[in-house]
Amino acid sequence: MNNIPTQIRNKFIDKLKQQGISNISVLNAMGLIPRHIFVEAALKNRAYDDDALPIGFNQTISSPYIVGKMTQLIIESDNMEKVLEIGTGCGYQTAILASLFKQVITIERIKPLYEKSKLLLKNIGFKNIKNIYGDGYEGFTNSAPFDAIIMTAAPKEIPEKLVKQLKPNGRMIIPLDENGSQKLFRIKNTKNGILKKEVDDVLFVPMLKGIVK
Repeated sequence: MNNIPTQIRNKFIDKLKQQGISNISVLNAMGLIPRHIFVEAALKNRAYDDDALPIGFNQTISSPYIVGKMTQLIIESDNMEKVLEIGTGCGYQTAILASLFKQVITIERIKPLYEKSKLLLKNIGFKNIKNIYGDGYEGFTNSAPFDAIIMTAAPKEIPEKLVKQLKPNGRMIIPLDENGSQKLFRIKNTKNGILKKEVDDVLFVPMLKGIVK
């Protein structure tokens, strides 16, 4: 793995801490996974800036803060083994999750991104990631139920099929596009129904149905 230079890493982690990322496991993972190998060559000098960056196909790699925030929100003190990620993209968020969960199933609907991220994650050495080329709205029933689901694109409503793939007390981190304004929500699947908590204002690419070849 192409390590992050120490000075850059220290500055990167300090910035995340200032922004409220406090979970030690998340900070350690983000300090180890080199974000620069997931961005386009022309943008490598911006890899550790707190910005979302284009990765092609009208998709982006989320800002480090958003990756840290969403990952921190999804981790709880109970036994967290299996997570479903909707929207692999370049694979950076996937790599962070794979550093923290025993098993990561990640779905990408755009075939060239699926192929590129699958190869990159394999070359890094992760053996606990299952890459799926498919429609994120369908989830992946073969591996359900999941302890957690994290979504990196914004639907207009909570996909019911995904909620059904959560374990009891499982949680979902999801950006929702409600009336043209996106909010990040943390959802918990309780015996009394879905608990929905608004977390932050966000800006994600829209979640689309189907696959792209």
